[in-house]
Amino acid sequence: MLSNNFLFVSLPRMMRFFILFLLLLPFAGFTQVNDGGNDELFTISTPVTIDLGKEEEVYEKKKKKPKKNVYYGIKTKKSFARKGVGKGATLELFNVLKTPLKPDAYVRDIYYYDYERKQIRKTRKYDPRKGPLLHGPYKKMVGEVAVEEGIFYIGTKHGRWIRKDKNDILIDKEKYYKGWPKESRVRYYDKERTRIKEIIPVEYGQKEGYYYFFSPSGAIAVQGEFKYDQKVGKWSSFYTNRRGRKMREIQYRKDPFDDKFQPYILREWNSKGKQIYDYEKDKKRPQ
Repeated sequence: MLSNNFLFVSLPRMMRFFILFLLLLPFAGFTQVNDGGNDELFTISTPVTIDLGKEEEVYEKKKKKPKKNVYYGIKTKKSFARKGVGKGATLELFNVLKTPLKPDAYVRDIYYYDYERKQIRKTRKYDPRKGPLLHGPYKKMVGEVAVEEGIFYIGTKHGRWIRKDKNDILIDKEKYYKGWPKESRVRYYDKERTRIKEIIPVEYGQKEGYYYFFSPSGAIAVQGEFKYDQKVGKWSSFYTNRRGRKMREIQYRKDPFDDKFQPYILREWNSKGKQIYDYEKDKKRPQ
């Protein structure tokens, strides 16, 4: 079989010239000879498109739908409580935990739904047998007006809470962080903030709520309650080297506005746990 080169050479001269012209024609629009004799490449400013008569399909990633009744990654179920009839009736809409969880042991106010009484209750010592903790959005309606709105986190108030009167006028606005007033101050033993030294509850610029002082080991050293910037009720101190062993109980005023009340020691224990003083038994206050 003859090669392609042989066939090309055997063609008449005019035919060979015509074939070469056809082969070089497609490159003519892309090269140009400049003054220096070098080839200069051209670029296409507008890309070539082919109209197929259909719009180009655009594929978008489907956004994941938020899971129903899941707040802060915890599953809940919706519930409600109704009281009264007519225009003055109240309706509370809220969510409760599906699976029992322990609330923060240091927070003063814990909220749960009492199945027996069919109402939301506030407590300091939560008993899971009485009902589930509130978790998620909360709304209290009187007629068509939302008189209170907020959100719960494992039984404690969290985020912004607002209260209105029946005329839809704002009465109060508060901010919380997992049960603690947002203004509360926390001190630490280390720069990394891993070991809490002291929790000072602050609300509206005043000390309000439970106070805690911790030893370097993390054990509670002092605990008590503030109301309107005053120590109230029973305050307890503990031996730092004996986790949970009480050292002393001091009684402060019950009424934060009772300036005549003088604090006194209720009880005392030695480091071995033996009681060495009892105010009720001795019927006297220490000098």
